[in-house]
Amino acid sequence: MRAVLQRVTQASCVVNGEVTGQINTGFLVLLGIEDADTTDDLDWLAQKIVGMRVFSDENDLMNKALADVDGGILLISQFTLFAATKKGNRPGFTRAAKPIVAIPLYEQMIIKLSALLGKKVETGIFGADMKISLLNDGPVTILIDTKNKE
Repeated sequence: MRAVLQRVTQASCVVNGEVTGQINTGFLVLLGIEDADTTDDLDWLAQKIVGMRVFSDENDLMNKALADVDGGILLISQFTLFAATKKGNRPGFTRAAKPIVAIPLYEQMIIKLSALLGKKVETGIFGADMKISLLNDGPVTILIDTKNKE
């Protein structure tokens, strides 16, 4: 799994003119799932997301996690995080999991993050043409890959 965490002061997802999810302070998480991913990847990544200390404390140092700032999560599925760009200029997406694999893992990630965070995780709609708006705070953008554990 790959995740791009963007620290935001606000973020929202719109599908067909309707808001499907929105948050204020927190993380916009773009989540890519590949066929080789397991629930072990999911558990490790969820813990890492919720525990990531990149929110400012009273000394303006990045010491606080989501729970410390009553932050939210907007989780967006994004298969393009597994784009292969080595050959040519048209990316390939063969590493990205097909919906039969990806949807259950995405839904489990929603449940796991909600449980760890202690509140509802906002979402987009898997496979939809989504319009994402965000106000990146910092900017702080973190890339996490479960296969490299970084």
